[in-house]
Amino acid sequence: MPELFAVAVITVLAVVSPGADFAMVVRNSCLHGRTTGLFSAAGVAAGVLVHVTYTMLGVGLLIAANTALFAAIKLVGAAYLVWIGLRTFFSRAEVTVDLEAGQALSRWGALRTGFLTNVLNPKTTLFVVSTFTQVVGPDTPRWQQGAYGLFMSLAHLVWFGLVALLFSHSRLRAAVLRAQKAVNRAIGATLVGLGIALGVT
Repeated sequence: MPELFAVAVITVLAVVSPGADFAMVVRNSCLHGRTTGLFSAAGVAAGVLVHVTYTMLGVGLLIAANTALFAAIKLVGAAYLVWIGLRTFFSRAEVTVDLEAGQALSRWGALRTGFLTNVLNPKTTLFVVSTFTQVVGPDTPRWQQGAYGLFMSLAHLVWFGLVALLFSHSRLRAAVLRAQKAVNRAIGATLVGLGIALGVT
């Protein structure tokens, strides 16, 4: 249960924290409509599975080869959570979204854009690696690690699907953006607390 709770909290915070995926889904939803936004969200979720796959393989090799090195990387991961939490908490800049009209985006194009945006996003890489190094141990079964990964992907799909639905309506768009600073502070404070707690466990 502690592992599941840690995965759930870190994943939800990582998902709702505005970044490149958020800006891309917002842009596609505003310019090309709800369906395009939803396909973009599906692409993001697929990209998360790539991060999960190579992280599971790498963490497993680390545990098998050198537990001391794994412990060191676990501490670095905890420190990263604290650092990104502080940056998020004190962030004043809002996510900027380029709303310059371009050519129409097909469903396949939206899926591909979402996938590439996430796969090439270092923020997602670090969050997935940090999460797995905090909660995965030598006795964590592979099926359980896979379930964590599927939860991460599903959480991205649900959140960015919701973003696509909200930002395809102009009235809801401004309300969501107005709440961004408060959301950043809540996410930042929680990440700092989690990073410290996990680092000393």
